[in-house]
Amino acid sequence: MKTALLLLILVSVGSNTLAQSAAKEKQSSDNTKQSALWQKLESSVTAIDRNLDGVLGVAIEDLSTGQKFLLRPTTVFPQASSIKIAILAELYHQSELSAHGTPNKAKLTDMYTVQSSDLVPDSDILGGLTPGITQLTNRDLATMMIAVSDNSAANILIDRVKMENVNAVLDTFGLHNTRLRRKMMDLQAAAEGRENISTPEEMMTLLENIYRGKLLDKGSTADFFKMLSTHKNSWIPRDLPESLQIANKPGSLESVRNDSGIVFLKNRPYIICIMTTYLAREREGEEAISKISAAAYSMFDRLARSSEYGRIISPGNSHP
Repeated sequence: MKTALLLLILVSVGSNTLAQSAAKEKQSSDNTKQSALWQKLESSVTAIDRNLDGVLGVAIEDLSTGQKFLLRPTTVFPQASSIKIAILAELYHQSELSAHGTPNKAKLTDMYTVQSSDLVPDSDILGGLTPGITQLTNRDLATMMIAVSDNSAANILIDRVKMENVNAVLDTFGLHNTRLRRKMMDLQAAAEGRENISTPEEMMTLLENIYRGKLLDKGSTADFFKMLSTHKNSWIPRDLPESLQIANKPGSLESVRNDSGIVFLKNRPYIICIMTTYLAREREGEEAISKISAAAYSMFDRLARSSEYGRIISPGNSHP
């Protein structure tokens, strides 16, 4: 009786061991295949980097698995209008705090009367409004800041949420190399070295923390990304399907081109932050961003639509 029981235990243990071994072997095989795709993405980005007459930084993260591709992730780049992501985040943060009873915080619904003193270059929308009469909500200003990168709208929001509060919320995530240090079009501040800055990795971390609900509640998070997805002329979406939701903000200065955001690909959302500086030709920086974005999308799209073995089964496919 004891011998039979012992044999039964040994068989059971052996079966479990074989099952665990098979599962590990399958997982290893899956990881190997997917690693090959990541390696091909790395090769594509490396080739683009090699041919770019400038400095390139990249951070890409698979939000389903946490796997990342990084190129010069901690290099500090001037952000241009991409820093408006941080301004928008603090506006939503304050509006949520206000809704929970915290006093003296900006709300999305707060009204503002446009003044002629607000206007700075690259303010096509605000510049066409009637000073002293036109009233806008903070949400209206945020839409202008994101959709057409209106710099006057951005500066009004900086005054309303306060620059130190934007940097304080960045500090809560340890993003010490991401700083809002001047208003838009403040050339004197820029000449003094007070540039708005970040790194590919830190901008990726900021977007990930917002995506995972570490700054805002579920409703505010969804609304934040809806705002950031407002259609705009930018380089990450340029060669991607028009139906994709892409929450991004590009930025451009002389010799600088950036674009950072989240591509909400079904079953495989991912963060992509691409920064360039010291560009000899800015158009090449724009093209580099679009090429890297297209290469990343090609990989994530296959991962999103494939089985664990890499087969894509399209609707209507009749193959055995």
